[in-house]
Amino acid sequence: MFLYNILRYYIDAEKITMQGFGSVSSFLSSSNVAIGQICFPVAMVGIFWLSGYYNNVFRKSLLQEFATTFMSTGVCMLLVFFVALINDTVIDHYHNYEMLLILWATLFVCIYPARLLTTFAIKRRIARSQIEFATLIVGCGNKAMKYAHELHQLKWKLGYRVVGFVTYDSCPPGTTADGIPVFDIDEIGTVCQRFSVTDLIVVPQSHNLDEVLHILNRLFPLNLHIKMFADEAERFLLRGRLDTLHGTPLIDISCSSLTECETNMKRTADILFSALALVLLSPLFAIIAVIIKATDGDPIVYRQQRVGLHGKPFTIYKFRTMRTDAERDGKPMLTAVNDDRVYPFGHFMRKYRIDELLQFWNVLRGDMSIVGPRPERRYFIDRIIEQAPHYTLLLQVRPGITSLGMVKYGYASDVAGMIRRMRYDITYIENISFTTDLKIAIYTIWTVITGKGL
Repeated sequence: MFLYNILRYYIDAEKITMQGFGSVSSFLSSSNVAIGQICFPVAMVGIFWLSGYYNNVFRKSLLQEFATTFMSTGVCMLLVFFVALINDTVIDHYHNYEMLLILWATLFVCIYPARLLTTFAIKRRIARSQIEFATLIVGCGNKAMKYAHELHQLKWKLGYRVVGFVTYDSCPPGTTADGIPVFDIDEIGTVCQRFSVTDLIVVPQSHNLDEVLHILNRLFPLNLHIKMFADEAERFLLRGRLDTLHGTPLIDISCSSLTECETNMKRTADILFSALALVLLSPLFAIIAVIIKATDGDPIVYRQQRVGLHGKPFTIYKFRTMRTDAERDGKPMLTAVNDDRVYPFGHFMRKYRIDELLQFWNVLRGDMSIVGPRPERRYFIDRIIEQAPHYTLLLQVRPGITSLGMVKYGYASDVAGMIRRMRYDITYIENISFTTDLKIAIYTIWTVITGKGL
């Protein structure tokens, strides 16, 4: 920005001199230029964060880095133009375009070479094994050992340092395979902490789909990168994220198919919208609280533990719609049609989904997203997985206040219904995008307005 301001002075010297700036130093020290010199770089760092550039420092695609830098500097150029330059008196439109291109070129030329040198330096350190990622291979058959040998022999090192195999039906734990220790899957959490593991590479020992999905269900709560061979991953998720092309291609199945930019923008939109919603809806919350207390007493807010991203538990907040003794025997129960445990005003809230408005607090905290699969209790998840192990795939994304399953199916009164609703949510994560989220949000608003919440 400092370089651009100097170029701007000399290119528009006649116009700027007429504004009372007789030298480049007087122009650079003027209040507007000085404020812009401070504020715009800070705003640009925010834009670069939104672009996803900082999400993964060590594993970058050079082509993706070029495209990200090109696009994000273009956005920065438009920001500067619309905030600072649009009101300038211009000689003609061509001059205006010229200044925009100079700004864009200046930003790109100053930023991209530094990024490229940094990325090359990191890749060189990884290739020389100066930077390594402790990795467990989940599987212990011939295929797993062959792949561990391939990782070690790759000419272009990927940084994976195999610290152990994890077995679940062969290779007795406590032994070694090719000099690498073998651990039982029941101790994987402890092993991951001991070796500071960052990556899990799943090499299925059989083609039993249900068995592998059960294994994945045990891995997701570890909140680590979970990768599979590309040909194997196709059977578990239609759209994974390609991790590397060197050696055997791997697909990261522990994250959604959203790009880093889309992930950051989705989270930013969640924060902004939920904060705004909580402020605007606060008078309504007060009214609802008074009505609940007057019609059914305390407590006003219902708290319950649900399972979220990567299988981590969190506390969900809702306005209470059922009697306080709804689960007096201690056994979790689902809501049925015309459930007599729901008091009259609670029925009204459920019909218009008013009880779920408090979940904007969960969104702000990061437990949930506005759009995502419906979060369930561990009790029901365990029963769903017994019949449909691929429910595990829903743990790749944050659960949501609303979902494709909720707008297309609605509340479920039994596990079979939850499995049918799950199919819609699986479709969602295979086609996740901002456009899909927007469609679901609009459909949800229509559902609320028409009172089709039940």
